[in-house]
Amino acid sequence: MKRAVLALGGIAALAVVLLALGALQRVPESTGQAAPKLSTGVSSGLLVPQPVSDLGEAIASLEASTDGGAGDWRSYATLGLAYLQKGTAAADPTYYDKAQAALKRSLEIKDSDNFEAFLGLGVLANARHDFDAGLDWGRKAALANPSNAQARAVSGDALTELGRYGEAIDILQEMVNLRPSMSAYARISYARELHGDVSGARRAMEMALDAAGSSSDGAWAAYQLGELHFNNGRVDEAEQEYRRALYLAPGYAPARAGLAKVMAAQERLGEAIATLKPATTRYPSPELVILLGDLYRLDDRDQQAQRQYGLVQVVQRLYRANGVNNDLELSLFSSDHGIDPERALQLAQAEYSRRQSVHVADALAWALYANNRFSEARRYSREALRLGTRNALFHYHAGMIEKELDNRNQARFHLRKALDINPHFSFLHEAPARTALDQLGGAR
Repeated sequence: MKRAVLALGGIAALAVVLLALGALQRVPESTGQAAPKLSTGVSSGLLVPQPVSDLGEAIASLEASTDGGAGDWRSYATLGLAYLQKGTAAADPTYYDKAQAALKRSLEIKDSDNFEAFLGLGVLANARHDFDAGLDWGRKAALANPSNAQARAVSGDALTELGRYGEAIDILQEMVNLRPSMSAYARISYARELHGDVSGARRAMEMALDAAGSSSDGAWAAYQLGELHFNNGRVDEAEQEYRRALYLAPGYAPARAGLAKVMAAQERLGEAIATLKPATTRYPSPELVILLGDLYRLDDRDQQAQRQYGLVQVVQRLYRANGVNNDLELSLFSSDHGIDPERALQLAQAEYSRRQSVHVADALAWALYANNRFSEARRYSREALRLGTRNALFHYHAGMIEKELDNRNQARFHLRKALDINPHFSFLHEAPARTALDQLGGAR
């Protein structure tokens, strides 16, 4: 399971938006590269938003103040940020065009040193997975307000998604030095996780939780702690954090999805489905819709599973219609579920041409595997593992690729590693992983 992120692929959440956006959204053959030694003494998708209260009244008031072209640049920028927050909190990308229009109007009124509009456009670009543009807007925001840490957050998020990890860590350290906060600590957590330092990632996310300024901030951080635990096979600890998140924000859909994963891992499929289904109605992100489909499939309810898989493609089209590049997510979904492997490969190749992150390299490896191009797949699978990330799905993909190449020792190593990291890493792939390992003489 991915932590995420992500994503809709970005890693900014509301604290950044209204701070003027924070909190991380939100991941072998190791190269031996050490985990980043980011200092916290001054006080690592996709994408999962923070739970927030209803923004309806605030948006209505801002819309009234800017009706007919009235209002100053700051009012339009604030409205644009509020639309972004609403779209993220509701998994509704139709708010992105509204956000863009308001932020662009702010720039028309004040085109220089407009920090709020620069920041908002950077967050919007990252949310749409246009990370080159996100980096540009983040840098403009930093120039307009050099002492503001959130400008570094936008640039750092973009650099991370582009696979430029060294630069991202440098920017992140600047952010921590400027203003240690929940947003900064959450990004430290993600950076450490990417580099294989899971215990360090947990410590940093605990610091983020301690620094939370509201119950919704705390719920978000608790959920992320739950994801860190679950993705590393600590089911009981994950359940505690998901329940803490729901105590702090009872309607928080991602935390309900987390509890559903715990129930499924405990072979309580009926309860898992009953818990997850209303969450997908409240928060219809592709990740949650796919998870529900996979649970139906695991429960031999194929008709309901296919209905969810069809809905995934409807949701993906909605995102694309609103400017979101979802090639990575659609490629992985298609490769996993045997839907048009050639198209899955085209999407992964297109995304890799834009950015070379470990997640994109893994998706390309898996799409090549789905097209029986195993030698090429091996190259990108190794690239996906270059940071030493403890990602069970990366290792599962690597193991299945090595198995097809008849590299039995390497296949056993990666499949065992996947199941050691998280025995419930994928409700779709857990059984095939165990079967493949048994065929290789390394059953667990």
